[in-house]
Amino acid sequence: MGRKGKMLDRQIDSTYLDETMTIKWYLPESFSPLYKYHVCIMQDGNDYFQLGRIATLSDRLHSDGEIENTVFVGIHYNDKYDRQDKYHPDGTKQTAYMQFLLHEVVPLLDEELPTYHVGGSRALIGDSLAGTLALMTALKYPNTFGKVIMQSPYVDEKVFHAVQSAKSVDTLAIYHTIGDEETDVPTTAGDRKNFLEPNRKLRNLIERQNTNYVYHELEGNHTWKYWQKDLKRALVTMFNG
Repeated sequence: MGRKGKMLDRQIDSTYLDETMTIKWYLPESFSPLYKYHVCIMQDGNDYFQLGRIATLSDRLHSDGEIENTVFVGIHYNDKYDRQDKYHPDGTKQTAYMQFLLHEVVPLLDEELPTYHVGGSRALIGDSLAGTLALMTALKYPNTFGKVIMQSPYVDEKVFHAVQSAKSVDTLAIYHTIGDEETDVPTTAGDRKNFLEPNRKLRNLIERQNTNYVYHELEGNHTWKYWQKDLKRALVTMFNG
């Protein structure tokens, strides 16, 4: 079944990142400018479109009435080192990337799309480091980004600290998954890390402060095979109205 929606893109000459960034989004087949739309901003955007097959999933969930009107927006990185710089808690460009999302991406989407212009209708989604970035950004700017979907995020002391010191954890809607085999994950830095234990610790921290929190441990490891399988549940949980 071919996709019947429309893929559009715009470029932003980012002042914060000092580079030209491409923003792509998928308008579902049923799209109409007469309706208002939620936006789901995906870091690792090309992976979500290609490996996550999010456009096809979007069409299916919209036509089955399983999610409210939502536009899926993808932003990608240049290479694994650039990704590390932008998404990692210690990344040299992480702060600039958050500013880019806040001051350049959101205004562009609000201008181009019939959005609600409220934080509760904007989600950030990401896998691994991109999931970390989603959480850290929403903790910092909860009035702009009210929803977080993080699939197997990288979690370290900085992430724990961000959750502990944020005043707004209870205002966010958070969907969080980790695979039960994610105990020896190779990282961009060249080492291997246990993702499962820190994610369980993160769950305990968030659970104490947030009632709008969904956590699942999946069977599987740190790969798209498992993230893709879980996407339908993630999107229905977060966008079913």
